[in-house]
Amino acid sequence: MKISFTNINPHIFSFRENHRPKENSLEKSPKSDTFEMSIGYVNDLHGQTNNMTRILSGIKGDLRVSAGDNNIGDEKNKAVNLSVIKFMNMAGIVGSAVGNHELDTKQKDFADTANKFKGNYFAVNLKQTRLEDEDGEEVEEQERTQLDKVIKKSAIVEVRGEKIGLIGTAPVDLTERITHPSYHSDCTVDDLEDSIEDIQEEVDKLHKQGVNKIILLSHLGNERDKIVAENTTGIDVIIGGHTHELIKGIKEGENLLYSKNGEPVVITEAGKNGNYFGKLNLTFNNDGVITKAQNNLGETKKFSKNMINQYIINEILGEPEIVGYIKYVTPPPLTLIEENAHANFMCDAMRYELNTDIAIWNNSGTRSYFQEGMIDSRDIKDIAPFEDRISVANVSEKKLVDMFKHAIEDTYKTHGNKPGLLAVSGLTYAVNPKEGKLTAMNFVDKDGNEHPIDIENPREDKFYKVAQDSFMMFEGADFDILAPKEECINYPFNKDFVACEYIKRQNKPIEINQTGRIKFEE
Repeated sequence: MKISFTNINPHIFSFRENHRPKENSLEKSPKSDTFEMSIGYVNDLHGQTNNMTRILSGIKGDLRVSAGDNNIGDEKNKAVNLSVIKFMNMAGIVGSAVGNHELDTKQKDFADTANKFKGNYFAVNLKQTRLEDEDGEEVEEQERTQLDKVIKKSAIVEVRGEKIGLIGTAPVDLTERITHPSYHSDCTVDDLEDSIEDIQEEVDKLHKQGVNKIILLSHLGNERDKIVAENTTGIDVIIGGHTHELIKGIKEGENLLYSKNGEPVVITEAGKNGNYFGKLNLTFNNDGVITKAQNNLGETKKFSKNMINQYIINEILGEPEIVGYIKYVTPPPLTLIEENAHANFMCDAMRYELNTDIAIWNNSGTRSYFQEGMIDSRDIKDIAPFEDRISVANVSEKKLVDMFKHAIEDTYKTHGNKPGLLAVSGLTYAVNPKEGKLTAMNFVDKDGNEHPIDIENPREDKFYKVAQDSFMMFEGADFDILAPKEECINYPFNKDFVACEYIKRQNKPIEINQTGRIKFEE
């Protein structure tokens, strides 16, 4: 069945009066040949509290949902994750997929946070060993809890008397993406084929309960969402996340696909870090099949902050400090294989404040960007939200070169180009994108002089003082470990603190234009 669809300029749209869904509603609409509803959606917010205060001023929809990765980081980010839940409750979000960042923290911490959520978390494909079958000491040490008490497979909500089914999926690579795998070693996630069976089984259960309008909240990623759409029946909409796709409008064959029985399935995703949020307008016929659809995106920065939410966040996180003024900014990159001036600036802050030879940061860890005007500590925290403390170590030239070689090779052969090209200070390097190889590297001293490094024969007896966060330096992440923890100077603060001090020390308007450190060769 073909459906009509409308594309609207994502920056020009209006919202109708909100109707919150409610469970066990007794209100019924008069029977008609069609049913219209709207879905307000977010995904991959990554703890971006500033953007959340703006989204709250704009998000609308009869039903409001998330595709997961609302939270960020482990137990050190507990206050940020509590702020996220406050936002989700104020925004009227009634359901969210479980993303990998939801489980960066210990199970007890996640459960404590989830219990404060007025909606539900969903993951039909997440499996956990029963606690009574686990080692008691490990359960206590890792602060385990039975996750199915706070994570559902599905739920039914009502919108003006119509039953709507919600199902959720965790990412199939969850155990590879979480920060602390040991926290969840008792958990597995079904592969894609089995996840599709899990989803279909849950759809069939909902159908038996009289539900013919079903929304999948998916943290599988866009390509997997397409496979799910074409290999199941009964799903009408997939609100997606995980791969940070920015899907504007509706285009047949891309985000308008057809199920096994030929019914339309609409897929949406609103990028990452809360820079956008969406509103999907739908018309269903009496059989619960979509006949019309319209997908709109709102650009978050165009909305003013909701001051109530801002006040609540400040109560939790503290009042931000004004640290300086940004005079000019180079636009942030759109992909992980572009140079990131914003991340390079953060590396400059680490290098100069800690007096190291070199500073390095993971491009994909950059969750926001500088903007012109006054800047406060909360803005910078959004750029570096993970509480990964800074570590400094003496690193051999060979270890440094090998890490860059491996990171670049992985970046160009991986879907989504993860982990991404590295932001640097005190280094320049060259990349051949076609071959995915490091081709040259130079050390840049404090006077700006470049000293070539022989990347074919890097020295094991030459050392540089290097600053990184602990996630990169010794916890493994997606990179070679440069030094074990016991060989590092481990500072009790994150990159955001150092950047604030660096900006204050400048005592003048700042320009974010630190580029030219990566050269791209044919």
